[in-house]
Amino acid sequence: MTVYVSDQTHSEVAFQVKHMMVSKVRGGFENFHFEIETEDLETFKDASIYAEIQTESINTKNTSRDEHLRSEDFFNAEKNPKITFQSKTISKSGDTFSVTGDVTLNGVTKEKTIELEYNGKAMDPWGNEVHGIQSEFIINREEFGLTWNQKLETGGVMVGKEVKAMVELEFTEKTE
Repeated sequence: MTVYVSDQTHSEVAFQVKHMMVSKVRGGFENFHFEIETEDLETFKDASIYAEIQTESINTKNTSRDEHLRSEDFFNAEKNPKITFQSKTISKSGDTFSVTGDVTLNGVTKEKTIELEYNGKAMDPWGNEVHGIQSEFIINREEFGLTWNQKLETGGVMVGKEVKAMVELEFTEKTE
C-alpha cells in the first residue's frame, strides 16, 4: 500500500453559499490535509481516504465575516478545530468514484457520499509523480447544527442552508 498526501500549495478547498437570497459568498480554507492509502491511485484499489480541514483557517476575504464564521454561531472553531472525513466504501463508475464515509463538522458526524473525479497523473520538473482529484458536492449546513440565520424583511433568510463544497487536489506519494 502507498500513501498519497495532498500538496497544499497546489490544492484548494473552497465553498459558496447563498447570501440574502440574491448572491453567493465564496470562501475557502487555508489549512487542510488529505491522505489516500491505496494499492493504485488511478483505480483506488483497496483505498482509504482521510481528510482534515482546520476550521480557524476559513477565509472569505472579509475579516469580520471570518471571525463570525469561527464563532459559536457557526463553526465554533475553538471547540471544533477541524472538519474531518473518513471513507468507509469506494466504488468506481466510469471516471468517477463514489466515496461513502463519515463527515464530522461542528461536533456532528453524518454519513455522506461524495463523487470524486480522477484527473490523471503527470511528472513534475523534479521527477515526482503527481495526481489530480476534484469534487463538487452539496452539504446542508443545518444537518451539522450550523443553524444561525436571520430573516429578511423582504422574505427569505440571510444565509442559505445548502453549501456547495469544491475541492481541487493534487497528490504526491508520502515521503518520510
